[in-house]
Amino acid sequence: MSTTKFEPTAEQIKEEKLYAQMGMSDEEYTMVEGILGRLPNWTETGLFSVMWSEHCSYKNSKPVLRKFPTKGPQVLQGPGEGAGIVDIGDEQAVVFKMESHNHPSAIEPYQGAATGVGGIIRDVFSMGARPIAMLNSLRFGELKSARGKYLFEEVVAGIAGYGNCIGIPTVGGEIQFDPCYEGNPLVNAMCVGLIDHKDIQRGIAAGVGNTVMYVGAKTGRDGIHGATFASEELTEDSEDKRPAVQVGDPFMEKLLLEACLEVVKSDALVGIQDMGAAGLTSSSAEMASKAGSGVEMNLNLVPQRETGMTAYEMMLSESQERMLLVVKKGREDEIKAIFEKYDLDAVAIGRVTDDKMLRLLHKGEVVAEVPADALAEDAPVYHKPSAEPAYYAEFQSKENTEPQVADYKETLTALLKAPTVASKEWVYGQYDYQVRTNTVVAPGSDAAVLRVRGTNKGLAMTTDCNSRYIYLDPETGGKIAVAEAARNIVCSGGEPLAITDCLNFGNPEKPEIFWQIEKSADGIAAACTALNAPVIGGNVSLYNERSGVAVYPTPTIGMVGLVKELEHVTTQHVKQAGDIVYLIGETRTEFGGSELQKLVEGEISGKAPSIDLDVEAARQAAILAAIRAGLVESAHDVSEGGVAVALAEKTFASDSLGVNVTLAGSAVTVLFSESQSRFVLTVKEENAKAFEEIVKDAQKIGVVTEEAKLTINGDNGVLIEGTVEEFRSAWKGAIPCLLKSEA
Repeated sequence: MSTTKFEPTAEQIKEEKLYAQMGMSDEEYTMVEGILGRLPNWTETGLFSVMWSEHCSYKNSKPVLRKFPTKGPQVLQGPGEGAGIVDIGDEQAVVFKMESHNHPSAIEPYQGAATGVGGIIRDVFSMGARPIAMLNSLRFGELKSARGKYLFEEVVAGIAGYGNCIGIPTVGGEIQFDPCYEGNPLVNAMCVGLIDHKDIQRGIAAGVGNTVMYVGAKTGRDGIHGATFASEELTEDSEDKRPAVQVGDPFMEKLLLEACLEVVKSDALVGIQDMGAAGLTSSSAEMASKAGSGVEMNLNLVPQRETGMTAYEMMLSESQERMLLVVKKGREDEIKAIFEKYDLDAVAIGRVTDDKMLRLLHKGEVVAEVPADALAEDAPVYHKPSAEPAYYAEFQSKENTEPQVADYKETLTALLKAPTVASKEWVYGQYDYQVRTNTVVAPGSDAAVLRVRGTNKGLAMTTDCNSRYIYLDPETGGKIAVAEAARNIVCSGGEPLAITDCLNFGNPEKPEIFWQIEKSADGIAAACTALNAPVIGGNVSLYNERSGVAVYPTPTIGMVGLVKELEHVTTQHVKQAGDIVYLIGETRTEFGGSELQKLVEGEISGKAPSIDLDVEAARQAAILAAIRAGLVESAHDVSEGGVAVALAEKTFASDSLGVNVTLAGSAVTVLFSESQSRFVLTVKEENAKAFEEIVKDAQKIGVVTEEAKLTINGDNGVLIEGTVEEFRSAWKGAIPCLLKSEA
């Protein structure tokens, strides 16, 4: 074993505890010693430190992830590969995954967001699928500080810059604004792709003697220890980690995408995997481990864009737009020819072995030799201590009360201006959401819908998570996150298929944070089971804290549903005068974590809204049946801001229509409560009887009017009355106005 003159010796690493700088504990270093039967050198210590980071190994979250249902007749590929795959009939499948790029985006928001988009696209096309859509889920502080506005503007620009250049439409997403995200924004990117069953690929290094090929961009020194950086809290010193943020090239990725989709048609290809977190280390070790084989690579052959790179630097670099392939021996030239056509490097750098080792050669010497399974599968798993936080019991003991509201119309206008509720057109207006011309429902409705070319089917897709509810009650909030995603799919005419998730939490070493993780996973698992939407993959992002302050627990749900026939596609906006407006679901006095509570009291507290998953499942099934029967003109779920906000949003697409409804009960509750499992639908008068036979708990509350006015009556007369335009301008202008205001 050799080390270069620049690197500490194995003895120095141990004596000076240099492994701690890489995020490795004393116990973990001792485990590595035991596995190798000797002291690891600098490169080997680096390999273990990145592969055993939380970001790559899920060592703190594996016990929690086991709670999720991951199987179902529709699931072709569950967790464990680049992305999950779900059958959609006709020998076709949908491939999707969501991942976080939170820490890089806090330091370098444009590139952090852009490379998050690039990485998730590679995860999807590494399965052999053509990416057809991007979504995102974003969290920022209030748009009041200069830094908060800068992060928001740059992240959106980074997502737009990468997605638009590569030619994949960004069709949906969600954004929430809360003070807890001020220092640590969350940037979660989701990619959806289509594939024929026969083209499905897996990341395996099988077949002893087969060739390991490196394809795509050259390796530089960017992103070294990016996985470790993502597995620690942000501090004031994190700005110094700027070199850990990678730089993306969407034009290179477009070439790589097309080349890889051509390569997957070749039977010379054995396995393919993206070089994502931990770069060449994770791709080689994971592919070998999954195949039960070994891999030997000569790092002299790795295409490099910087001089004098060490083995350690090459293995830990997270340079973008790179893939690792395993190709049948003797057929390398066929693969090279495809990549040469796209002007991309495709270099044989190693071979598959039968000894289950990851062996690295550099400058004629063996610079690392470690068991592939030890890196990929055998990372330590920790069962962290869990403790219920004091605030939870305090909140649970509070009675559900109504916030005090003086003027209902003023309050609705203020809610429509709240950035979490307000129009996100400033954001999605920067995204090309029509490229490739498959977008049936663009951003701005409950879910995006894309047609499946050559068929009469569509795919509905959404991202959802109300992190305030999860903070107040993680188990209930976890159920609501999945249920709301499913509501969005159903309101668009789709049947939920499966979810991917991005589990964003604070430091798992704090028992109260780990309790949030466990409880929200219980809620997500229960809702996935009740709604027949298994978890097919995702990502865990922990240590989302800055200077000791954690973000709200934010387990984002990405969901895809199948629209069996495109005529079932439904949007949220009212369609014609005379249609009957129905409210489905029971409204209770539930304001914990609500937009109204935040508006009136300035903070959130109390109990999250309750949810009954049996009621939720039955109601969604009834509404989907009514939509498929052609009885529903428009559908919208009731979420942030309650029924008043939902009704206002239903009118915003028209200049000539309004609604006139009557709501019985206590005014503040019927207008603004955030009770769950509720929908506002419109139905033609001639279809009302048939609709009511299917959706038995639908209540008629009013009609769509020819006048562009929103009128909400209560028990004792008019509660809110105003033109659609005055409410719409408040809603549309809020975010641009906040961005222009002086911080």
